[in-house]
Amino acid sequence: MNSMRADLEIIKQWIEPGSRVLDLGCGDGAFLAHLKTEKDIFDTGLEIDPGNIELCLKAGVNVIEQDMDKGLSNFISGSFDTVLLAQTLQTVQRPDILVEEMLRIGNRCIITFPNFAYWRHRFSLLTQGYMPYSKALPYEWFDTPNIHHCTIRDFDMLCKKRNIRILHRTVVDFNHRSSFLMKLHPNLFGINAIYHFTR
Repeated sequence: MNSMRADLEIIKQWIEPGSRVLDLGCGDGAFLAHLKTEKDIFDTGLEIDPGNIELCLKAGVNVIEQDMDKGLSNFISGSFDTVLLAQTLQTVQRPDILVEEMLRIGNRCIITFPNFAYWRHRFSLLTQGYMPYSKALPYEWFDTPNIHHCTIRDFDMLCKKRNIRILHRTVVDFNHRSSFLMKLHPNLFGINAIYHFTR
């Protein structure tokens, strides 16, 4: 993977060599293929798009065709070291149930999502009166796959209510760099959130 997304570079640091990794919504499988080469992981991807499944197979990635909205009951509890969900949390029907399932089948979990409370999104809604359209949210209100508008504060509260222990939380911009303001007020200035957590 010559030009890996910056968020995946951050995530890679939290994955142990030789570990069992499940990537939910793994896309073309490029990240799992990279982890196999770099960290000698035991890879499994979950994907629903036939085109992406074909790309996974070409990349030598173990992939299962499955809709995660229909549950993960086919996976044994504790069967993975890390379960990954990148930029997909806001598109699933029941994010809370999916997080619980991730914690059931994985010892540790990693989630990334766009922060809908970012100040530019708030300002756009306040001054223009319509749903934000930006690089972080590149869809119109009528064709967006995002059905749950999650903020950093929302996810923090979910973790608190469900007794989920946050190991690492990184809040970054489009280029996945952090700043003083993001550390001071993550919910206001963070564009993307990256969480590493366990039970």
